[in-house]
Amino acid sequence: MAEKLNDRESSGLADKLMQYLPARFRPGTAVVPVVRLSGVIGAVTPLRPGLTLAGVARVLERAFSYRHAKAVALVINSPGGSPVQSRQIYLRIKQLAAEKKLPVLVFVEDVAASGGYMIACAGDEIICDPSSILGSIGVVGGSFGFQEAIRRLGIERRLYTSGEHKAMLDPFLPENPDDVMRLKAIQREIHQIFISLVKESRGARLKGADDALFTGEYWAGDSAIALGLADSIGDLRSTLRARYGDKVLTPVIAQPTGLLSGLFGRKSPGAGQLSALESMAGLPDELISAVETRAIWAKFGF
Repeated sequence: MAEKLNDRESSGLADKLMQYLPARFRPGTAVVPVVRLSGVIGAVTPLRPGLTLAGVARVLERAFSYRHAKAVALVINSPGGSPVQSRQIYLRIKQLAAEKKLPVLVFVEDVAASGGYMIACAGDEIICDPSSILGSIGVVGGSFGFQEAIRRLGIERRLYTSGEHKAMLDPFLPENPDDVMRLKAIQREIHQIFISLVKESRGARLKGADDALFTGEYWAGDSAIALGLADSIGDLRSTLRARYGDKVLTPVIAQPTGLLSGLFGRKSPGAGQLSALESMAGLPDELISAVETRAIWAKFGF
């Protein structure tokens, strides 16, 4: 009888102690870390950083190393940007998912287009809102021609190069058709890499023909699902509760901020940023960056 009481007392004590443990350490608690990936990819100036692998690597590693994690959720809101940074972030997500054997659920907010969609393809599932914009599987590049403007202003262009094509597509020189042809060849090569990545990631779920899916066009949620570019309509909270229970924990894994952030791999307001503020020379670049960023978002109606 005494032994039974001792067992009950021990059990009761264990239950009481369990109440003081953080929820994520309690047995049976489902945890799904959440990482937000928002903004233009790779568009970096001193005052306007974009998404890069260097900027998100530590956050991704923390999310995939989270104790008792059942999956990792990525919330994506990006109109695209650098194809190199997009693919590197995609690869890091795939590598971590394979190492930790965790499924990846991607939730699209306003936009997952171009490089943003490339990153979304790292997910086992892509879940979106009916009004989300997805797709834009293509490559774009642009510039301006200022040769007439500087001529009218009486400015003499002086450019010294070593290498026949070193000044290719210089905006202060007349456009050369051969240079345009070379650029388009590079774009086709990058486009094919993008197409192969989407086909490998989405596989048999793709339902559209290549000449429909890979023209750079983009679609709203339901149409994207019909084409196999996304899997279902939903939101993060409802989806995770339906799969892992009402008590599922969804900690948001973010970059450290504050005065000590530099100790955790994030640059504090200091050397680089303050020097940019001290020098007016950086302001034109910032203005151009802001205009370009606004133009990228505006393409998708945002």
